[in-house]
Amino acid sequence: MFKDLIDLINVLSRRDFANASNDLIEYVNNAKDFADILEQIGTIPESIKHDSTEEKLFAKASDAVLARAFRELGLKATVIKERGDSADVAIESSLYGYAAVADAKAFRMSRTAKNQKDFKIAALSSWKQDADYAILCAPYFQYPRFQSQIYSQSIDYNVCLFSWEHLIFMISKGIKESLKVKLSDFWNFGEIYSHRVLAFERKKYFMDKFNESITNALQIDKNIFADFLKSYINKISERSVVEKTYWKEVKSDIQNYSKEKAIKELLKAMKIDEKIFQIDAYVEGARYD
Repeated sequence: MFKDLIDLINVLSRRDFANASNDLIEYVNNAKDFADILEQIGTIPESIKHDSTEEKLFAKASDAVLARAFRELGLKATVIKERGDSADVAIESSLYGYAAVADAKAFRMSRTAKNQKDFKIAALSSWKQDADYAILCAPYFQYPRFQSQIYSQSIDYNVCLFSWEHLIFMISKGIKESLKVKLSDFWNFGEIYSHRVLAFERKKYFMDKFNESITNALQIDKNIFADFLKSYINKISERSVVEKTYWKEVKSDIQNYSKEKAIKELLKAMKIDEKIFQIDAYVEGARYD
């Protein structure tokens, strides 16, 4: 289950990152409760600290989950081991011969405003290299709801704005690429949609139209997917209880601090000693020869 994955990440964070990443990928590949992991992976637990080893391992786990999800759809998919300027997952279609790259995105529920830089659409397009398509997989309800530059960028760069919820729905329906279902029609939505929309409308929210193109291609009533999304909101609400509980416990702990500990923690949070050290280092390094 998802909780077991988080427990494993906490254990592996004390080990060499490369070996820990391999262990995580193997765990995800063999997980029997994959559906539960897939449903939860789009949300980073509040208990995982920013810029921590645990956060980096969570990102690697999300890559592995995304790769396995694409394999569940009948595609070849592997985690790209390179770190830095590259996509997360490499995809191939044995049936149609196309290649794609995909990027996995997860956000904290407490994260405030997200902008186009959070989705890295232009970067993902450049990471495509010789592949035919680029796919961004993010939580459905984290996409901007009305209008955003990311929709224009998706069309301009032909990057598919996909979601974990799309994957969950398609896998639950037993969808696989076949002679009847060519998944590249979905990955190519930006190019197809570019011929239907006027220039001044390119920033408008188009996920509803993307959903309709998927359900039409799969010959599934669009209301079935709409009902699925509505029911998924309940899962998000359930998860929010867990995340809020974490912060309430942190708040309770802080309220029980002694005066001395409160001062110590405040000084630590403000990084005052580090700032003083950096000022001294700046002065020390100032030279004019």
